[in-house]
Amino acid sequence: MDKTYQPQAIEKSWYQTWEKNGFFKPSGVGESYCIMIPPPNVTGSLHMGHGFQESIMDALIRYHRMKGRNTLWQVGTDHAGIATQMVVERQLDAQGISRHDLGREKFIEKVWEWKAESGGTITQQLRRLGASPDWSRERFTMDDGFYKAVQEVFIRLYEEKLIYRGKRLVNWDPKLHTAVSDLEVISEEEDGHLWHFRYPLTDGSGHLVVATTRPETMLGDTAVAVHPEDERYRQLIGKTITLPLVGREIPIIADDYVDREFGTGCVKITPAHDFNDYEMGQRHSLPMINIFDNDARTNANVPEKYRSMDRFDARTLVVEDLQALGLLEKIDDHKLKVPRGDRTGVVIEPYLTDQWYVKTQPLAEEAIRAVEDGDIQFVPKQYENMYFSWMRDIQDWCISRQLWWGHRIPAWYDRQGNVYVGRSEAEVRQKHNLPDDLSLQQDDDVLDTWFSSGLWTFGTLGWPEQTDLLKTFHSTDVLVTGFDIIFFWVARMIMLTLHFRKEVPFHTVYVHGLVRDSHGQKMSKSKGNVIDPIDLIDGIELEDLVAKRTAGMMVPRMREKIEKQTRKEFPNGLAAYGTDALRYTYYSLASTGRDIKFDVGRIEGFRNFCNKIWNASRYVLMNCEVQDEQGNRLSAHDCDQDNSGGYELSVADRWIISRLQQVEKAFAEGVESYRFDLASQALYDFIWNEYCSWYLELSKPVLTSADFSAAQKKGTRRTLIRVLEATLRLAHPLMPFITEEIWQRIKDLAGVSTADGQGETIMTARLPECEPGKIDQQAMADVKWLQGVIEGVRNIRGEMNISPAKSIPLFFANGSANDRRCLDDNRLFLTRLASLESITWLNPGDTAPMSATALVGDMEILVPMAGLIDVAAETARLNKEIDKLKKESARVQGKLGNAKFVDNAPAEVVQKEKDKLADMQAALGKLEEQAIKLATL
Repeated sequence: MDKTYQPQAIEKSWYQTWEKNGFFKPSGVGESYCIMIPPPNVTGSLHMGHGFQESIMDALIRYHRMKGRNTLWQVGTDHAGIATQMVVERQLDAQGISRHDLGREKFIEKVWEWKAESGGTITQQLRRLGASPDWSRERFTMDDGFYKAVQEVFIRLYEEKLIYRGKRLVNWDPKLHTAVSDLEVISEEEDGHLWHFRYPLTDGSGHLVVATTRPETMLGDTAVAVHPEDERYRQLIGKTITLPLVGREIPIIADDYVDREFGTGCVKITPAHDFNDYEMGQRHSLPMINIFDNDARTNANVPEKYRSMDRFDARTLVVEDLQALGLLEKIDDHKLKVPRGDRTGVVIEPYLTDQWYVKTQPLAEEAIRAVEDGDIQFVPKQYENMYFSWMRDIQDWCISRQLWWGHRIPAWYDRQGNVYVGRSEAEVRQKHNLPDDLSLQQDDDVLDTWFSSGLWTFGTLGWPEQTDLLKTFHSTDVLVTGFDIIFFWVARMIMLTLHFRKEVPFHTVYVHGLVRDSHGQKMSKSKGNVIDPIDLIDGIELEDLVAKRTAGMMVPRMREKIEKQTRKEFPNGLAAYGTDALRYTYYSLASTGRDIKFDVGRIEGFRNFCNKIWNASRYVLMNCEVQDEQGNRLSAHDCDQDNSGGYELSVADRWIISRLQQVEKAFAEGVESYRFDLASQALYDFIWNEYCSWYLELSKPVLTSADFSAAQKKGTRRTLIRVLEATLRLAHPLMPFITEEIWQRIKDLAGVSTADGQGETIMTARLPECEPGKIDQQAMADVKWLQGVIEGVRNIRGEMNISPAKSIPLFFANGSANDRRCLDDNRLFLTRLASLESITWLNPGDTAPMSATALVGDMEILVPMAGLIDVAAETARLNKEIDKLKKESARVQGKLGNAKFVDNAPAEVVQKEKDKLADMQAALGKLEEQAIKLATL
């Protein structure tokens, strides 16, 4: 092995080997286990949330693959209708061409060309992350097979009267000219105004004052609403007002929705341009007057003076005219939530249009029952409440989008507007016996991508054909997802799968938290705190990082702010930490459901962890590689498969084997309960704190001292290699690359069987499982005793400034019979690891020399100070430390004695000072105690 761990030297080559040899494919044997990847957008690139999510899924797949299960991780990408169309349109715009210049067919060809050339970025990044899905079965939501599944579902739902076309209110993006889902709308608080207008009563008896944040919509008002119990307006219910500027007479209605405390308690109702007003309009059978066109410009339904105006220009003119008429009561500054398109940034308009809808209530009932009955379980369980809340108040689902890229709706119209649904125009004509000379036009709209992705678990496995894959892997086992798409994707998959497959799409929904920056802030380009996982894996220079974070920022002030922030946070850019260190960082933070604060400092620690494993493996290889007289590498010499090999296990060997069993159990419990933080911590503690820090040190006396027999040396070499090999298998689901690299170098020494391809790759080797019969309680107790004594001696050395290399005498007092036995059994280990020149057991009545003391249970361990330290130098050092602490504690005491500080400073600041004083006084007491002991020498 190379002297230093270099992840870049091993990761890409191992991944190519795995993929080339088909190791990611289902084995075809064992109980099935399947995960469906939440299909990332084909336009996308890997971000921290993806990195976290894919690492979780890969750990589960590798874990169950090594458990002997027939695993399929189904991979694929979503066609991302809006995002992809925007990318290609921008490319055409740069050439001075619009999609309308090309026409639909030619434009779709351009999209497919883009997909072939540039649509695979994220799948290549997934490979860099070590993801192990079956790439040979990669799917795309626009491929032919999946397209057929989408058509089949639409047609069947239409025939069952669960899909219909209707005019309803939608989120409309005036720039994209399409309806968008709630998930594609970002509502953030902005500074705005609340305008108060007077609406005159038709009978001339006075007026009502209404308040609005969107004055232009008053041109489409069809009522004014008040609360039925509002004494101020009860006598006006049923009367009418005359709508200013328009002259339309509209009723005053009563509705419980009205908040009597907000504004004046009178609400203008514009059913065609507000979601709450729409519901009220439905309840009261109000007219729906649409005052905008697709560009959010005013249309012919407003007075001529205001026609063909941008909505915000219309707003200005409406306010001016109302003010001129003396109908503007006042204008208040007002904070309001403004909905904007997540891709265009334009203000989203509630808009009344003809769209296709799924009638969801009948589908939701069975989907609710599946979770209530436990057929599907959420982890953490509290997300079931979020699911139930949405599903029990579900509205019909708008599934049409006014785009060209996507699954075109399989519906045709004749000139009279009659609708015919089918797989093709030919099928429609035959099915409905339509004459050849009847002109038909296919619907221009495409389906919402959430509709097609709702079929993901079964559409990717060949449905509507009854394929072997579908029979083997459906229902799938677990869905790994974020809470933000429980309704948009998870719930819809459950509804559609139950309806068409009569089974659940998955048995468990593991909901992970969001990855935030180290301060808990959401990562966003505008904040300049985005970290690319690939940059953490391969490293990036500071100037490149700055350029990446400020790319596309047009506002100089923002660009300068983010550049300054980046230079301060990462003055040296980002080092190349490697995939395994990044993945382990993710797992260490993966407690169920909680958001994740990602600190780059943590990945540095896990890069060191990888180094630790690498260096420990080099030590094991150097001490376990045995050759015969011809120089051939031997394995059986140290790694017999049974107990007939003439070896003897030391207490340390039996201890580390015991601890391995316990860690195997803890690791399995962590993974299977989705507590990757607990699984990774158990493994980390075992490797770093027990195998490396203790067992390797305990092995050195055995391997180098003539006091141990050949059989004992053989037992230790055998344990070193076998425990390392098992630990690598255990760690592989979390750290795939370094474990494969080392395992390939030690597998022969460890006696790994090559039967049934077990020796080809660690990823198909069996995951080690706890064998309770190998747990030796006595060995664990003895090593715990040994560790206590050694740590006690090391603490004394540190306190008394005694060099670790200096051999010292050690005395024991007040121990039990078991302590004496432990000493007798482990004297050689203790002498070597504590660097002792002698060990003396003091009997009752013996006088102990002046010593520094530590306790192990009731037993005292004593290190005599005489002759071990320079008393004068140590006294001078202690006095200097004592004086320094006294001055500092006096300063803090003075601060705490200042009433002005105590009364005015925040409570946490005062408490911090009190804690600091307590720590200093405790340290001072210890130093003064040491000084007294020194004075007696």
